Amino acid sequence: MGVMNPLSWLSIFSSDLAIDLGTANTLIFIRNKGIVVCEPSIVAINIKNNRVEAVGTEAKEMLGKTPSNIVAIQPMKEGVIADFEVTERMLDYFIKKAHNRRVAVRPRIIISVPSEITQVERRAVRDSALKAGASEVYLVEQAMVAAIGAGLPITEPTGNMIVDIGGGTTDVAVISLAGIVFCKSLRVAGNEMDQSIIRYIKKQYRLLIGERTAEDVKINIGSAYALDKQLEMEIKGRDLETGLPKGLTLTDSEIREALTPAVDSIVETIKITLEKTPPALSADIVDRGIILAGGGALLRNLDKRLREETGLPVSLAEDPLTCVVLGTGAMLTNINLLRKISLTS
Repeated sequence: MGVMNPLSWLSIFSSDLAIDLGTANTLIFIRNKGIVVCEPSIVAINIKNNRVEAVGTEAKEMLGKTPSNIVAIQPMKEGVIADFEVTERMLDYFIKKAHNRRVAVRPRIIISVPSEITQVERRAVRDSALKAGASEVYLVEQAMVAAIGAGLPITEPTGNMIVDIGGGTTDVAVISLAGIVFCKSLRVAGNEMDQSIIRYIKKQYRLLIGERTAEDVKINIGSAYALDKQLEMEIKGRDLETGLPKGLTLTDSEIREALTPAVDSIVETIKITLEKTPPALSADIVDRGIILAGGGALLRNLDKRLREETGLPVSLAEDPLTCVVLGTGAMLTNINLLRKISLTS
């Protein structure tokens, strides 16, 4: 498919959308309306007749609880499309929902993607959006739009460092003059943290828990660095010895141990990025510090752990969960910047 000309954006209609197509959640922004969709990237499908039973929040409620004829599918894995057809159906649903079910609308769409995805993966995102009813599709890098959404002065000749920890990927980037100077994308983020908790509890206690329970544990008692006050949480799962339901009380220190490999990977990626940053921009980062965005940035004391490891100031974006979609949404009205940052292949 040929490169589309961002100048055609000069005639902008209110139906145009910005989408943060995430592994965990999909958010949609409409100009003058703000965020109109914020739902889990999950689709429940009836395998007998191939009908979509539910999408988003309603489908997430079904995770791990469906009868054999209904499967709850997460079509995005590690920031990229794992199931092309289901992603298309999910996008179609969310786009119609954003436009109050108006079928005739063919919006132009800007979608954020992880920084290091392949051309084949980019094409899959673009094709899915076109098949779901988009008239034109523009792709932008998550790290860049996260920095814009976090309010960083990305067009200035200074170094800005952003760490965007989503559901499937962590993007670490140094940005200056509206360009990415160095970027590393890691396929370890929120979902891998959940899986680490599942594995830890299975190994330590021979107890099997579901993804939703693991996520609840991470949110309620998860941390990246020792807490001032101990936290505990009761969970229920299936005993692998007896096959019967069983309860268990977990502490924050156990979950911190479970999360260590994932957190270590993120810390290591940040250190590599700092090492590869040109000295002049490094000086800016010493002054300005590292900004954390994405849902994974909400892990307790992650900022503290990073301060300890790097010796740099670390702060959370104002609303880590919406940085990417707000930054993508800003591109709907900033054609010049969109032209500079959109991926052309």
